[in-house]
Amino acid sequence: MSALELVQINLLSPAILCFALGIAATLARSDLRFPEPLYQALSIYLLLAIGIKGGVALASGSGDGMWLALGAAVLISAATPLWCLPLLRIFLRLSPTDAGAVAAHYGSVSVVTFLAATAFLHAIGEPFEGFLPAMVALMEVPGIVVALLLVQRLSGESTPWVESVRTVVVGKSVFLLLGGLAVGAATGEAGLAKVDAFFVTPFQGVLCLFLLEMGMVAARRFGDFGKVGAALLVFGITLPVVHALLGIYTGHLCGLSRGGAFVLGTLAASASYIAAPATVRLALPKANPALYLTPALAITFPFNLTVGIPLYYALSGWFY
Repeated sequence: MSALELVQINLLSPAILCFALGIAATLARSDLRFPEPLYQALSIYLLLAIGIKGGVALASGSGDGMWLALGAAVLISAATPLWCLPLLRIFLRLSPTDAGAVAAHYGSVSVVTFLAATAFLHAIGEPFEGFLPAMVALMEVPGIVVALLLVQRLSGESTPWVESVRTVVVGKSVFLLLGGLAVGAATGEAGLAKVDAFFVTPFQGVLCLFLLEMGMVAARRFGDFGKVGAALLVFGITLPVVHALLGIYTGHLCGLSRGGAFVLGTLAASASYIAAPATVRLALPKANPALYLTPALAITFPFNLTVGIPLYYALSGWFY
């Protein structure tokens, strides 16, 4: 599969085009608006569906070194905001809330980028481990949680660390992701089959509605993006390459195949535009959507699909 075909399949997918449609609606000054209760319902659905499907993948995963690789993936996700947030604060001069929102997106992962990476491996005949979908599920949440905790601490709250963790974890957004993961892991494929018609089949349609609304929200704040646009462009391209090298090397140390290490590197290089936006919108309502959505969706995502995926596979050859 060529890079152009990957672009056509992913960038020209209905969900991404709906995001562009939302931007166009706002720029054209359309009277299109989403009722807040509808947005809340879409967020709840997406977060729970992502968690359940990830839990099912975790329950069905197996293989030598699986838990070592999954543990390393979780550590990468959790650690990413620890350096992303200071970089954003120092070099881009973002507020703690906006820096935390961006860090949460880069600490989480893009499911679509994962699908593009595995399609690339299928196209070139490179094998990879079967438990990698579980890795996607486990990397969704840790970076978001750490980023939200960092924002909470930077805000000057004197809440004890344990209480801070509890507050974030039981918040409805993260709670739905973790709860869905537990439900999916407990019920497995048999349980998912019972709710397939609700959580699997309609998922892409609900995602289209969600990204349509997020496109409108982001476009309303595009004026703020111009203040740090060039810096965010550099951040959104440079950081994924560094993270890809970190992920590939970590996969190599954990004994993953070249295909598996490449996928871990690609996940580390990706930025979430489903779980993180839904979580951040609920947990950090004062964060600027233009600042956290645009680099993740308009810079890093297309870069990964067009240049990043073949680049990361070439880089994996340094270790294999």
